[in-house]
Amino acid sequence: MERILIVDDDAELGVRLSKHLGREGFEAIAVQEGRQALQQALSGGYALAVLNDATLTMDGFQVLQEIRACSDLPALIMTGSGTETDRIEALDMGADDYLPKPFNPQELAARIRAILRRAKPDSGGRPARKNGDRIVVSDIEIDPGMRIAYRNGRLIELTSVEFNLLEILLRAAGQVVSREELARGA
Repeated sequence: MERILIVDDDAELGVRLSKHLGREGFEAIAVQEGRQALQQALSGGYALAVLNDATLTMDGFQVLQEIRACSDLPALIMTGSGTETDRIEALDMGADDYLPKPFNPQELAARIRAILRRAKPDSGGRPARKNGDRIVVSDIEIDPGMRIAYRNGRLIELTSVEFNLLEILLRAAGQVVSREELARGA
């Protein structure tokens, strides 16, 4: 079951959309606060983010910009402002689709399915996805250039040897790594 992150300042709408998407075969999690949404979106646990243009601390466009800075997580912008300028801005900023409010929840589900068909899968056991210099596998993300690691968006303190081993394992995600390879890389 694919996880969908719904970000909207309207808690009631978030709950309704979560329930509807649940009936459509998705696991949907709704959040109201932009910073929390950003942390969750970058955790690697979601197949797609549905972003409202307004949240409690950051607007959906800001959340989208932050996501695009380090991730290719598919994103759909939904907004009460359906101006042509807003639609163009959202798509130019990296949104995969745009849906003006009010909308039919079935149309939202259909658009999500269409985006996911075009998106590449990303989860543990599959090859690592590189975001620029970053490597992401499931909920773990590392930046080899900066030598930093995150799990679920939280910084992990690692020694140099631990970081080297983690990098080797993430680059070979889904493959067997020999003891000799690990010893050479450590």
